[in-house]
Amino acid sequence: MPELPEVETTRRGVEPHVIGCRVARVVVRNPRLRWRVPSKLIRELPGQTIQSVERRGKYLLFTTLAGTMIVHLGMSGRLRVVPCEQAADIYEHVDIVLENGDCLRLRDPRRFGAVLWTREDPQQHKLLRHLGPEPLSADFTGDYLFRKSRSRRRAIRDFLLDSHIIAGIGNIYANEALFTAGLRPTRAAGRINRIRYERLAEAIRETLGRALKAGGTTLRDFRNGQGEPGYFQLSLNVYGRAGEPCRSCGTTIKARKQGQRTAYFCQNCQV
Repeated sequence: MPELPEVETTRRGVEPHVIGCRVARVVVRNPRLRWRVPSKLIRELPGQTIQSVERRGKYLLFTTLAGTMIVHLGMSGRLRVVPCEQAADIYEHVDIVLENGDCLRLRDPRRFGAVLWTREDPQQHKLLRHLGPEPLSADFTGDYLFRKSRSRRRAIRDFLLDSHIIAGIGNIYANEALFTAGLRPTRAAGRINRIRYERLAEAIRETLGRALKAGGTTLRDFRNGQGEPGYFQLSLNVYGRAGEPCRSCGTTIKARKQGQRTAYFCQNCQV
């Protein structure tokens, strides 16, 4: 699934090609995504000029004077700007056709993504209003994590994946940040002290920053707005490396199923 760095890389990739552009029409080849593409989007977006492209968690917000298009890439979605005349394949379900001859095209083989429309403040949309702070914002601190974690018995990896706690941290970057912070993903969130949460917050910012510079992580289907892969996977320390030696100490990386996702860690470096 595209996580925060992949979604932010996509935002940065498409933004310069759509800002200030007027929408000519919306083409929906298959409306049956995670939620059905609303007919209001098809009626109300054409004729509008895209004012801004923002990100909240893993959601992309395309704002116009009439409303905001909310896009989620789901498990395998890809958003690109392509020439309108370029033929679409069977997995390319939605085109936002621009008057300049380009179109913003959503490709989503698994159809777990979403293209939605709201006339209200998008930050108050039911999918966004309960999201936690952005991990690269000033509101995200070790003290914040410490306070939120008190009396929590759930594993720290699962705590980090809760979008109500932090917006946009996915399994890849949670595992990598925990390695950097020296914390084992199975530790109870409520049994970690304030000092270690300060280090964890720093590790999360550091990990996401490095991933953004590398263009994200290519796992299965992710490509950025230009169709290019991300390269952060080349420097992953633990994620997906079960059975391989730790890059720091040589100990074999372990994997453990936690809920529906796998946690990866080094028994020596993480305690």
